[in-house]
Amino acid sequence: MALKLDYTCLLAGGPQGETGVSADDLAAAEAAHGARLGRLRAQRAEGSVGFYDLPDERGPARAAMEYAESRRGHFENVVVLGIGGSALGTLALHAALSPPLVDHERGTTNRPRLFVVDNVDPVLVSGVLRTANPARSLFVVISKSGSTAETMSQFLLFLEALKVQLKDKWTEHVVVITDGSKGHLRPFADAHDLVSFTVPDNVGGRFSALSAVGLLPGACLGWDLEALLDGASAGRDACLRDDFRDNPAALYATTHHLLDTRVGCPIQVLFPYSHQLRLLADWQVQLVAESLGKRTADGVGVGPTPHKAVGATDQHSQVQLFAEGPVDKVFTFLRVLEHTDDVIIPEPPPGLEALDYLGGKSFAQLIDAECRATNIALVDAGRPCCAILFPRVSAATVGEYLMWMEVATAYGGQLYGVDAFDQPGVEAGKVATYGLMGRSGFEAEAARVSARHLSDAATLVG
Repeated sequence: MALKLDYTCLLAGGPQGETGVSADDLAAAEAAHGARLGRLRAQRAEGSVGFYDLPDERGPARAAMEYAESRRGHFENVVVLGIGGSALGTLALHAALSPPLVDHERGTTNRPRLFVVDNVDPVLVSGVLRTANPARSLFVVISKSGSTAETMSQFLLFLEALKVQLKDKWTEHVVVITDGSKGHLRPFADAHDLVSFTVPDNVGGRFSALSAVGLLPGACLGWDLEALLDGASAGRDACLRDDFRDNPAALYATTHHLLDTRVGCPIQVLFPYSHQLRLLADWQVQLVAESLGKRTADGVGVGPTPHKAVGATDQHSQVQLFAEGPVDKVFTFLRVLEHTDDVIIPEPPPGLEALDYLGGKSFAQLIDAECRATNIALVDAGRPCCAILFPRVSAATVGEYLMWMEVATAYGGQLYGVDAFDQPGVEAGKVATYGLMGRSGFEAEAARVSARHLSDAATLVG
């Protein structure tokens, strides 16, 4: 029941024509695979990169499940306060592993709703405050540093609301996920005896979905965490294989890098044909963009541009561009072979005989036909495409996919010549925000950014 990668239509001379990876370039990449794989293994062995080992560390999953079971029946809502990697993995897993419309139902203590407050737009924040009664909610505060402006501003708001309603019992409604010893949240959690979980030092936010960051909300929502981690373990082992032609991460990273740098296809479109898998695209956009969009040591800006499309919805909004616009994109279709739920389309009534071809078929058949047809149409238009085949959407296959893409991204860092695990561009924006908001110690930055004028009267219209 493992995932499969079909990369036939990424290779030059395949069904899509000559827009693809040449045999010589792929052979050269294969020759370099041993050295690149060796560097990944060395990072893992020295402990500088820890996401590889998350599937083996079952302690956080057990602790999360024990906590969730101890609080079962107490909360109608789980409210995650986090942004970026502290939110996107949980959102993707929730879409894949929770009932599809659970958050549109009234929250109950048997099956709580999930709110992920991943922005500081006041309309969103105030809406969650009105909708998720703090007295019936668990707040999961996720910040490794405890200084993330977005997350901590949200926490201050909801903390005040909890104290107003619950007085000293507010502590029963807050769980903290942060650094094990450093940062501002850790001493606060210890001082108030809050339940807390740790983000490992060697696991960055966008690689943290299989840590407590994703596991604790998942335990509260009833996901099968053991199967999720089992799938991730299998995916990791597949992605560390010595055989280049049998290593999905190496093949995926290499073909996409070559299509970017040698063929002129820098835009990577992830095209899930599954409502359950749709938010994996959002998670992957951050993973790729923040990991590979960097300046090299020579100061050259590199990296692909990840893009999201959802089938069949975006057939009606983006496929015109994909098929007849610039040949600058490579497509990854996520195709589900067996849907866990299905509905039969009724036979059409008299007067709608033109719809006879639909009657008696299932929606699973229809969305699969849409997926295959769009794939074929793009291949016929000369566009490079690959497909990742899910036997079915399950905790195991989703965990496997997460690990495939994380290892592929780490592998891609070597191909682009960048550190896949830092984010200097993001840090620059954080520092500027601290200056604008008057944080102590950032007075020089406040003066610098306040002196910046990005527009003047001559360029303002309206």
